[in-house]
Amino acid sequence: MNALRALALAGSLLALAACSTVGPNYELPADAKINAPTARGPFMGANAPAVSQAPLPAGWWKLYDDPVLNDLVQQALAANTDLRVAAANLARAQAIVSEADDAGGFKTGVSAAALHSRESGEQYLLSEQLPVENLADVGVKVSYQVDLVGRLKRAAEAARADAEASEAALDLARVSVAADVARAYVDACANGHELAVARHTVDLQAKSLAATQALVKAGRGAVMDVTRSRALLDQSRAALPGFESRRRAALYKLATLTGKPPAEFPKAVEACVAPPTLKQPIPVGDGATLLKRRPDVRQAERTLAGATARIGVATAALYPNVTLGFGAGSTGLLADIGQPAANRWGLSSLISWTIPGQGERARIRQTEAGADAALARFDGVVLTALRETETSLDAYAQDLRRNAALKAARDQAALAETQTRALYRAGRSPYLVGLDAQRTLASAEAALAASDSQVAADQVTLFLALGGGWER
Repeated sequence: MNALRALALAGSLLALAACSTVGPNYELPADAKINAPTARGPFMGANAPAVSQAPLPAGWWKLYDDPVLNDLVQQALAANTDLRVAAANLARAQAIVSEADDAGGFKTGVSAAALHSRESGEQYLLSEQLPVENLADVGVKVSYQVDLVGRLKRAAEAARADAEASEAALDLARVSVAADVARAYVDACANGHELAVARHTVDLQAKSLAATQALVKAGRGAVMDVTRSRALLDQSRAALPGFESRRRAALYKLATLTGKPPAEFPKAVEACVAPPTLKQPIPVGDGATLLKRRPDVRQAERTLAGATARIGVATAALYPNVTLGFGAGSTGLLADIGQPAANRWGLSSLISWTIPGQGERARIRQTEAGADAALARFDGVVLTALRETETSLDAYAQDLRRNAALKAARDQAALAETQTRALYRAGRSPYLVGLDAQRTLASAEAALAASDSQVAADQVTLFLALGGGWER
């Protein structure tokens, strides 16, 4: 009868556990910034001709149609050390989920022991010495921890949310690594481009110096013209080491991003003298797709879910812990193991409860404050994602306008330099006018090359803000 009562009690507790879970059930707050209509609508800068409202495709770097860049990104995704760290963190979080899922429920233990000994007679209130015997004990124990108010369930929810946040962190690392590779590739090629422009300017000015020296030698110019021309040439040469240094730094960064020592930088990029260009407008989508796509937004939302579940874990500390158990075995002389006289079994129940005090209630308030902070961080991440995208769109549009103006200025400067050089050779223009025209052309060429580099960098920054590549 006692056994039947214990089983009835166990059934009642299981039924209670099935319908009792303390703490709030997670749902995205209605007033979260991600639900704002202005956050989910079209971008303000999406009407520029250089972008489109088409959805951003996965693998955005493939839009450049550059095999070298594609290969570098794939190498980085396979070997980058930051990604290895993020992957290990995800594996750890997933193992914690397995541990949380396995907590509570049924636990089974098996024991077996054999002993050759002489027991103390006095422990059995006997005055004579007991004989040496072969003793044994074998048994099986089964216990079940009743999740009375859902503490284990909430803990598992928190662990799963943490694992999903780690998964989003891995996606965020992938987005960042792909953007870093593209940016380093752009930097290497852009500095190669600016270096080539600077070398071309040096070559033109060297020819101009030679022509000026010839004219002076022929009595058609002043020695001061040669000095000024040589000074301009030396000034242009002084810019070359800076471009070369930045190009080498970008090559070394590409090596480490792809998991290699700097000495193993990609040789195919060393000769690159033009940054990659897009042959189509950048697809940007809208705010709703952005916030769904960005891994940092998903990470912050999953962190909020985990913080909400921990309120239930803390609240469950106010209630008792209930464990039910069953054990059976055989204890006695080795020869009698398994015989009715040595067999045993029993049902048990354990209820433990620490009377709640201010500490337990303070921990609940701590978790509630943590959830409030997680919501604030989530809102902040959403607003930052929108701000970064709008800022990148505006910067890209403005730099494209500046680039177009610089192209026009370069073309006019080149025309002016050609005209003044012809006039000087014909003796119809002073040398200083031609020198100023050369300086203007050199400045225009350098400014345009720098602008080309900035436009390419703006594209990568915009792609990074859009966060594409690993949608869930």
